[in-house]
Parts: sequence; structure tokens; C-alpha cells
Amino acid sequence: MTGIHVTSDDELMGQVRDGSETAFELLFDRYRAAIWRFFRRRTADAGRAEELSQDTFVAVLKAAARYETCGAFRAFLFGIAYNVLLADRRKAAHSVADALDDELPAQPAEDQDTGLWVRQALGQLSASDREVLMLREYEQLTYEEIAAVRKTPVNTVRSQLFRARMALRDALQAHTPTVVRTGHGGH
Repeated sequence: MTGIHVTSDDELMGQVRDGSETAFELLFDRYRAAIWRFFRRRTADAGRAEELSQDTFVAVLKAAARYETCGAFRAFLFGIAYNVLLADRRKAAHSVADALDDELPAQPAEDQDTGLWVRQALGQLSASDREVLMLREYEQLTYEEIAAVRKTPVNTVRSQLFRARMALRDALQAHTPTVVRTGHGGH
């Protein structure tokens, strides 16, 4: 049998550390769509999402020499993406824009009303609450992976997610149209 037979991300990163372009390409192919979606959910510009994705993989290459198998590669990768995002936001901080438009892309037409309510509710959350929810719900990261990305204890992630979900629930309830109730109660 010829060629590379590697399935684990950690094995691939070991080969990237040793200079293997093929191993890097395999990792890139495996994760490029997920990383692009990570950024696309946070920026209205698909081209900017692509640029930030590329910046993330460049950072992975630069970090390969320091990579140690101490957790899930996915957490390592999304941690880099998160840091790229934070750095990009710091650069753009001088031009304060509407956070909702900058961070959340438009929803498909069939989901527009519901999507609008969710977008508006997410836009009312603090940046930290919004980010922890997006890491869990959109990126599907585990609590442990979110803890690694945010460099916080798992119990902190649990309480942050609880608080963020309660804040989202409250924001959604504030945006839910009032339903006229008839025939119940006695006024």
C-alpha cells in the first residue's frame, strides 16, 4: 500500500509540524468549510469570511511547531479562529457599526420572520453571551472545546451558556408578537 494513511487530526498535525504539505492539505480540506461557516455567521461579507478563514489556516501553519496533543484538535483550530476573529474586531473597533449587521448574515427567505426575531434577539445580547451561544449552537463545540477556545474552566462555560440562553430567551420573548387571547379568564 502506498501513500499516507492518516486519519487522526493529531497525527496530521504532527506531520504538518515536520513539514508535510500533504498533511496540511488534508486538514485544510477537512475543516475549511466549518471554519468558513464560523466566520460567515459572524460577518455579513462572504469575502471577508474567506479572508479570515485563510488567516486562520496560515496561523495554524505558524503554530504547528508549537502544537501539542493536549486536547481536541478541533478546539485548537476553533481557538485560533476565535483569536483571528477577536483581532479582526479590534482592528475594526474604530468604526463602530451596527453589531447585528456586522456579525449575523441575512437569513434565507423562507425563514425570514423567525430569523429576523432571532437575529434581533442575538443582537441585544452582550458580545460575550452572543459568542458563547454561537460556539455551542452554530459551531456545535462541546463545553470542553468552548472552554479551550475561550481559555476558561468548563464550569464557567456552563454558567456563561446558561446566562446567555436566559438572556436570549428574554430577548426573544420581548420580540414575540403579542397574541390576542379570547375566551379565557375573567376580566
